[in-house]
Amino acid sequence: MTTVWRRGDWPNALLTCAHMGRADRWTIDHAHASGIALMNNAGAAVAGLVLARYGDAARVLVLCGPGNNGGDGYVAAQVLREAGATVALHAFGAPKPGTDAAIAAGRCTVPAESPDSFEPSADDVVIDAVFGAGLTRGLPDDARVALAKACDVGSRIVAVDLPSGVNGDSGADLGGAVEADATVTFFRKKPGHLLFPGRALCGDIVVADIGVRPDVFRDDPPCIFENGPALWADTLPRPNAGWHKYARGHAAVFSGGRHATGAGRLSAMAAQRAGAGAVTILGQPDALDVHAAHVTSIMVRACRPDDACDRLRELKGCRACVLGPGFGDLSAARQIALSLLAERRETGLRLVLDADGITAFSGDHAALFDAAKGSGPVALVLTPHEGEFARLFPDLAEGETLSKLDKALEASRRANAVVLYKGPDTVIAAPDGRAAINSNGTPALATAGSGDVLAGVIAGLLAQGMPCFEAACTAAWLHGEAGRAAGPLAVAEDLVSRIAPALAPILA
Repeated sequence: MTTVWRRGDWPNALLTCAHMGRADRWTIDHAHASGIALMNNAGAAVAGLVLARYGDAARVLVLCGPGNNGGDGYVAAQVLREAGATVALHAFGAPKPGTDAAIAAGRCTVPAESPDSFEPSADDVVIDAVFGAGLTRGLPDDARVALAKACDVGSRIVAVDLPSGVNGDSGADLGGAVEADATVTFFRKKPGHLLFPGRALCGDIVVADIGVRPDVFRDDPPCIFENGPALWADTLPRPNAGWHKYARGHAAVFSGGRHATGAGRLSAMAAQRAGAGAVTILGQPDALDVHAAHVTSIMVRACRPDDACDRLRELKGCRACVLGPGFGDLSAARQIALSLLAERRETGLRLVLDADGITAFSGDHAALFDAAKGSGPVALVLTPHEGEFARLFPDLAEGETLSKLDKALEASRRANAVVLYKGPDTVIAAPDGRAAINSNGTPALATAGSGDVLAGVIAGLLAQGMPCFEAACTAAWLHGEAGRAAGPLAVAEDLVSRIAPALAPILA
């Protein structure tokens, strides 16, 4: 059964093409609206953006397909002509008689020209209303040639809903899509607006209100979201005057050997900056002096693979731990992870498995998934990048028909874990069907140790009592904000120092 939240209008909901279709139909059925009224509003929104941003254009060239996307284009062309713009329209097939698109085409007084006569220039604006978000195949040759012309000569391109050729559910370029300067979509964004390569092709995304009623969410609530504070801010632990450090939350980080201690320290410092009241590094005995030379308020304890659970029990109030960053010993990582998951019902401990902790189960992921199964709240967070994801879920990684969102959701279900599938379009998925797509990542995060910081932030939030999905979403967003604040040449230590400033305004 899919769990959903019910929070009013859900401005950060992401709607699949099917869900958006249902929202349209619900509005028509329940709000005394009509399909052509919604189309008129959509086309007017596109025209309004063109007039506001590109009023200096020599011409506006509208490319209209035969479906509803093309119908929006016909409306936009008419509105622009009535506003005094110089408009030309090129039709890629006639709308089906009796459809809303056919009605819009019939009302449009701009003559429909052949695609063969399309000759754009750098001074023109081109409205791409050829195909919409539901396209499942590559563009026909005439559309591909026309859009390539517009791109090659430097025309400014405004896409209707999504650039033609981009699938709204997956963000995949099905063949022939070109980059838009702006994309006008309607009611809510779709996953394809945030998943790459779609995100890179959309340009500036504008969401227009065309009259679709958010009341639809009462009957058909969303479960996919654009990540941000609206999703998780009310689950953030707030400072309590009655707390002591252990009540605030204690996190532990397992560290590697003497010559691989840095990654564990990054995770530990990040957990501390995320608000954990106490953080302990559980290090191999020969590495304790190295840790002690680098940390002050973080505690250090010796730990061996066969006594990991005992050492954790000795840590007062410990609720979460990180295993994997710089750990090195895959056999030991495997042993520790399985032990911790086996005892989670007694300890209540949540485990963040990253880096070597994930790789330790390459080739035998079933052991990890079996250990994580069971009733009760999810206790495991997996944070794989693309390569690590393939080690745990090789068939999903190779699934060419699956989007990154599909892969993360299925992986989460299989593993009974929250899966944070890293990348420029990080996806966070929960076994109950919820998912969030992160949109604030920057190239600054592509630096050694960045993932160690992310794992530590998750653990720091878990230690304070946040549920796994919300903690992972919060951490991904904070990580992105820290990268933005640190600048384009940031290193991992810079990210750590920016976590608390990114979190503070939300707690205020």
